Amino acid sequence: MYLPRAFDETDLAALDRLAADDGFASLITVRDGAPEVSHLPVLYARDGERIELRGHWARPNPQARHAGPALAILHGPHAYISPGWYLDKEPAARVPTWNYAVAHLHGELRTFDDEAALAALVDDLSVRHEARVGGDWRFESERDDLRRQLRGIVGFRFQVERIELKFKLSQNHPLGNRESVAAHLQAQEREDSRAIAALMRERMGADGAQD
Repeated sequence: MYLPRAFDETDLAALDRLAADDGFASLITVRDGAPEVSHLPVLYARDGERIELRGHWARPNPQARHAGPALAILHGPHAYISPGWYLDKEPAARVPTWNYAVAHLHGELRTFDDEAALAALVDDLSVRHEARVGGDWRFESERDDLRRQLRGIVGFRFQVERIELKFKLSQNHPLGNRESVAAHLQAQEREDSRAIAALMRERMGADGAQD
């Protein structure tokens, strides 16, 4: 990933938040020289600098037969930035751009298909996401019909070895431009736009605290 120094985020707490806000990942592997991509929910866990993702594929998915190097992408909020929002748009000849937050996690995939581990994974995923929608569905391991469903999936554990965390939030602009962009984003209807505005203001606040 192209990662200019101004946009390089090193605080792992920012990665924690990205994973907590949206645990839907793009998982990329290479087979016979060609990329394979799956889009799926993952469970994120960090202990110090040790990070692991867990998830599963449908068994027929060709990627479910992969073990080894992989790239997982966690997509954060993103928003279009109009050059009309910059205070110095005319003298600096500003052009449109896009602000966003994204994480590229490089590491090793290990697959598993034992029933107990798959049942725990499905239950953990349901506990997390049912709570988000006000539901209460749980995986009932004593039910034979539900256990049979586990035969249709393959689980994975992804050990993260290298992190690229990019928060492109207009850090390369003067403070006045950043404040103006954040204000315009906050006024947009898109939730992502307001989320980017909040991230920008957090960092502007942190910059001010260091001055």
